[in-house]
Amino acid sequence: MKLVTAIIKPFKLDEVREALTGIGIQGLTVTEVKGYGRQKGHTEIYRGTEYAVSFLPKLKIEIAVAASSVDAVIDAVSTAAKTGQIGDGKIFVITIEQAVRIRTGETDAEAL
Repeated sequence: MKLVTAIIKPFKLDEVREALTGIGIQGLTVTEVKGYGRQKGHTEIYRGTEYAVSFLPKLKIEIAVAASSVDAVIDAVSTAAKTGQIGDGKIFVITIEQAVRIRTGETDAEAL
């Protein structure tokens, strides 16, 4: 089992969700986060005063999948989230040692 974590631009969420649903992914977790990478934030002007925005709004999507589905998930997320501009995001894959569904007590692959 693997945990695929993707950091994406907020306006790409619907496209990513539809892409994941299209390949049979049934559940995911979305968290609003802030951060920066190479773009290092940006400047904005508010009431005539320029100020720096150091952390940009992003979404963190977490998807627990069987190891055999990881490549399909990465392909779906990267294709749907890509704009070709700086700040498109990152995808991380982490091994899950154990999973338990609280309601039924199912473990590992059955819990997904």
